[in-house]
Amino acid sequence: MNHNSIIHHVSIINHDAEESFNFYRNILGLNLLMKTVNQENYEMYHVFFADKYGRPGTEVTLFEMKEGKDNQFGANAFDRLLFKVPSVESLKYWEARFDEYEVCHYGIEVYTDRSLIRFEGPDNTPLGLIVISDQEDVHQFNTDEQSTVPVEYQILGLDSIHARVRYPKASIEHFQQLYNWISAGQQTFFDTDLSVEILHNRNQDMYHEIHFIYDTFNPLEDQGFGGIHHVAISAEDEGELQEVETALDKLNMVHSPIKNRGFFKSIYYRDPNQLLFEVATLKLNMKEITFEDKAFQDIPLYLPEHLEEKRGYIEKQLQK
Repeated sequence: MNHNSIIHHVSIINHDAEESFNFYRNILGLNLLMKTVNQENYEMYHVFFADKYGRPGTEVTLFEMKEGKDNQFGANAFDRLLFKVPSVESLKYWEARFDEYEVCHYGIEVYTDRSLIRFEGPDNTPLGLIVISDQEDVHQFNTDEQSTVPVEYQILGLDSIHARVRYPKASIEHFQQLYNWISAGQQTFFDTDLSVEILHNRNQDMYHEIHFIYDTFNPLEDQGFGGIHHVAISAEDEGELQEVETALDKLNMVHSPIKNRGFFKSIYYRDPNQLLFEVATLKLNMKEITFEDKAFQDIPLYLPEHLEEKRGYIEKQLQK
């Protein structure tokens, strides 16, 4: 197994793709990578944001779900996604920006000796910004001169995921066995009585963490609008993806077959606490596109080659 895995991307459920697009692009200043379709349901948009090169480790994706309910907070769920920013000065900028755009936030806090801001995105998605760790160099990240956010304050990529689970030991042991991430120890989760154990990867270019929060107090999450649908971990290539498949079989864990998404190949499974993980290959297979300042409805629908022949049908489904 590859010991250099990273958080490849994180996928979120939102009620309105256009509203979410406006938030992530115009308020957070993220770069739109592509507007495509959910390959399991052609009535759902799937919108990708990433750095200007579309690097795994910087990607957040949004599923539009027109019908359903709001996410009900609870355990055995991904609790919050945090993005990297360059400095505490960045957080001060963001605090003022969130006030300007009336974004719900909780001010600058310190957690695990790093400064951060927790805030709520569309459909009350729990998000956060956190200053890069000491072992990271801001110059290893890409900035975007076309962004609505000044270069020195821009979001650099994904940083960490918080997950609330009933049985953290089971998830932690599974994660270490499959990906060989390192435990950074336990501590208290903010100002609560809950304990959290932090795992981090070994990658020198893209540092990531997963925080497993021990929560037996809250009910189980009932996922809906604003919930974090899944977290994807990277595989170097299809050969390593097949190794993951074999490892899951040996652990008697139910998983999907390897799926060809066109942009990458991936496999899905649930961990011992029913967290949905995807494992996705690193190579991103797509053409470079520039969207400039186009509105959501003016941005062309990007389809992988194997769906191109269905374009007419898919576009009609999205108009429903």
